Amino acid sequence: MQHTPRFLEIVNDARSRITECTIDEMRAMREGGDSFTLVDVREESEFAAAHIPGAVHLGKGVIERDIESRFPDADTKLVLYCGGGYRSALAADNLQKMGYRNVISMDGGFRGWKDAGHEVEK
Repeated sequence: MQHTPRFLEIVNDARSRITECTIDEMRAMREGGDSFTLVDVREESEFAAAHIPGAVHLGKGVIERDIESRFPDADTKLVLYCGGGYRSALAADNLQKMGYRNVISMDGGFRGWKDAGHEVEK
């Protein structure tokens, strides 16, 4: 997908303040028994079509509104993903601004996960 310059500017700004991981790093955390919640921040229709197994859905449009009721502990480890890693970077930045201290954005997102041949759930 071709993103506009202003959108990329705010994503890159957010990326300067957040932690990111690769798809392989997320898989290694999962396989190593690291405790975290995988959060799909895509639209509800995208999540319903297919998502990474075990992910919970909290869309980018509502995550800031709903995060505290779903995950009241600001130390909860959250790994966010979207389609390619842009929306999840923006969401991670906002969650950090809200006081969440253990948020990671998965670069490559669902497209990278699927393109690598990893399992998806419908």
